Amino acid sequence: METLIFDHGTGSAAEIICAGGLVAVPTETVYGLAGNGMDEKAVEKIYEVKGRPAIKPLSLMVASPEEIGRFAVEVPDAAKMLAEKFWPGPLTIVLKANPDIPEIVRAGGDTIGLRCPDHALTLQALREAGVPFAAPSANLSGAPSPKTAGDVLKVFDGVIDAVIDGGVCTLGRESTILDMSKKPYRVLRQGALPEESISDALVENMHIFGITGTTGSGKTSVLEAFRRKGALLLDCDRLYHDLLENSEGMLRELENRFPDAFEKGRLMRKKLASIVFHDEATLADLNAITHRYVCEDVKRQLRAHAMSGGQIAVIDAVELISSGLGALCDCTIAVLAPEAERMKRIMVRDGLTEEQALERIRAQKNDAYYRENCTYTVLNDGTVEQLSEKINQIMKEVL
Repeated sequence: METLIFDHGTGSAAEIICAGGLVAVPTETVYGLAGNGMDEKAVEKIYEVKGRPAIKPLSLMVASPEEIGRFAVEVPDAAKMLAEKFWPGPLTIVLKANPDIPEIVRAGGDTIGLRCPDHALTLQALREAGVPFAAPSANLSGAPSPKTAGDVLKVFDGVIDAVIDGGVCTLGRESTILDMSKKPYRVLRQGALPEESISDALVENMHIFGITGTTGSGKTSVLEAFRRKGALLLDCDRLYHDLLENSEGMLRELENRFPDAFEKGRLMRKKLASIVFHDEATLADLNAITHRYVCEDVKRQLRAHAMSGGQIAVIDAVELISSGLGALCDCTIAVLAPEAERMKRIMVRDGLTEEQALERIRAQKNDAYYRENCTYTVLNDGTVEQLSEKINQIMKEVL
């Protein structure tokens, strides 16, 4: 067999593939060995010439994100979003397969990997052929993946029908494979697209609410309304205290800045509080360190929630705006309450005297600050049921 080389376009590659032949095609990652993914005999040839074990399924190349619905079923919105964001590109998304896809492609399973390659010539060939390409890397199974048409010909010259010479692959590394056929989503192979880029995109697609407000305003009841919606609840005050116990990096930075707050390497919280409580400059230094670590932990948990298929998250933080966490949120909600009600709650909750409770209230930002900086302001001056109804109305608007 003479292997044709198309070095000025796609030539007759689409015709060859539609007729059951094999053509090596360029992508941004590596060259693929392409055949008609809906033709069992063509797929058999791929397995045969590669020496690929029959138990390993193949992925399909498609021409655009819009083709997901042709070859997959039960497609989550998150998968469509990732395809729109990263295709064409080095991301293979595994989904529940359309039963019409030949069993040999799926290796007997019920899922299919789909990818839209970022190479103009291969996309052109896909459009011209009108069929998906089963296209694993164009190498012998277990051998290095080819980065040029010459690499392909060293192995398959005279064995396959043609090669589209698209130059050197720009990335030279296989695509990242993400299984979204079930939750939690899972990276099966780390390739050219970093997992963090995927999880960050999923986080951007989530609905994130920021909750803040004055002490004693009743934020706990607000959070309970979100919990009933299955939201991830991130209590930044609790995260902060956990970090004080477990974050070596944060503790090291705090000791360097506030050595008098440490005894034998152990942080004495009351000492730290006494150092910063009446000094705005030292308090700002403390916040600069702690806010950064809390933000990093919040982002880590948001990524994990997004990869589990989560759709809603709530960040509860007194310093939501000043810490920068508010920028992560679709909307921010300030929960306020009359001062007299706040006084009663704080005194009962924390065992404070009236004077101590008033001092704590006066040390916080006033209501005007929250009204000015938050998307919504909720006044908690009624029953718990009335407060929940106000929050449900906001959720309905946003969602």
